[in-house]
Amino acid sequence: MKNKIIALLGAYLISTASFAQENVYPAPEYKGLLFLKNGTVHVGNGQVLENTTIQIKNGKIEKIGQNLPIPMDDVKVFDVSGKHIYPGLILSSSTLGLVEVNSVRATIDHTELGEINPSIRSIVAYNTDSKVINTLKTNGILMANIVPDGGLISGSSSVVQLDAWNWEDAAVKMENGLHLRMPSLINRPNRFAFFMGAAAPGDPVKRGLEQIAQIKSFFREAQAYANETGRTSTNLKYEAVKGLFNKSQKLFVHCDIVKEMLIAVDFAKEFGMDVVIVGGSESYQMPELLKQNNISVILNQMHSLPTSIDDDVDQPYKTAAALQKAGVLYAINDADGQTRGRNLPFNAGTAAAYGLTKEQALQAITLNPAKILGIGDQAGSIEVGKDASLVVSEGDILDMRSSIILHAFIQGRKVDLTDKHKQLDERYRKKYGLTK
Repeated sequence: MKNKIIALLGAYLISTASFAQENVYPAPEYKGLLFLKNGTVHVGNGQVLENTTIQIKNGKIEKIGQNLPIPMDDVKVFDVSGKHIYPGLILSSSTLGLVEVNSVRATIDHTELGEINPSIRSIVAYNTDSKVINTLKTNGILMANIVPDGGLISGSSSVVQLDAWNWEDAAVKMENGLHLRMPSLINRPNRFAFFMGAAAPGDPVKRGLEQIAQIKSFFREAQAYANETGRTSTNLKYEAVKGLFNKSQKLFVHCDIVKEMLIAVDFAKEFGMDVVIVGGSESYQMPELLKQNNISVILNQMHSLPTSIDDDVDQPYKTAAALQKAGVLYAINDADGQTRGRNLPFNAGTAAAYGLTKEQALQAITLNPAKILGIGDQAGSIEVGKDASLVVSEGDILDMRSSIILHAFIQGRKVDLTDKHKQLDERYRKKYGLTK
């Protein structure tokens, strides 16, 4: 009987976790003119335009300015006087749509077996029906880079917009980069080594260096394969990394400490790849070297303890300012497994309190990640010709006290901001007779 109850509970969790809110649908394509009137426009490149109107046509930003003429017929007009208009925020690295409930194995699909898996494509596992997605839109996050996990080479990521029926509709940029999980080069003592005796693992740094040699060997073989002509057979793993050598893809190296980042710099030099550091908690120690080698950084989590016991306790808050000062292209991310990315704007807000201006912090979650992810020509800022992916906030989007998202538009489509949290709030206010 007990096993039956557990099985039924597991089935319930899976069934409730696997589908989006049943009454929330992706917005249909909008054809025609749409105006956001008299708002404060935060462009995303450092500029702020007061009392400005945005004209949108067929999903693209057509005009930006004050006192734009607005036709009387066949247009939609949103008066956002006194409100703030921002570019849609971008989550730079996430398992969104690949994990629904961390404790329910059947809802986890971010890791493949094996160590070298460059041909794995995260996009085909992306679940547009995830209930987590709508909770991100509520905080102004409209796009995300969906990243596989596990092994040494995890596979390729893709950028998606967060209002779609299926992964084909969601895809904005397919296979934009390959993800490498740098082996640890920290020699941490094993607390159980005494009890494990002969079975205790060897030197972790030595093992990490052996794995790095294995990765380099793979890339050398893949590079030779890419340069070869007249092949009579196809190697799927080598084919999957060809984009790294012609720079149509980037190599995202997940690591934190200086020794590991130096290895990433070595990859960039030896293979001529475009490299992005993901994590980079110690990147503040080597910003000039990163700048010299044109290496970008995605800072995974601001609200965390420092990597080293010798660091300032507030070092994670200050790292973005150090990279800004050195001219390194960087993005701020929220990779917390509990918040699932929802705190992205507030991570940027923390950075704004520790050395960045508010507009620099905003750029770190809009235009900067768009450039890093290869979509800077269509997203990340409010400029003529770009997609009309915008959010309208009651107050400062970086401040959780005043950030109330009133409207969100993805490619000109006004999306539904209903989410599971709001539905539960409404349900129990109704039950207990509470009023807002």
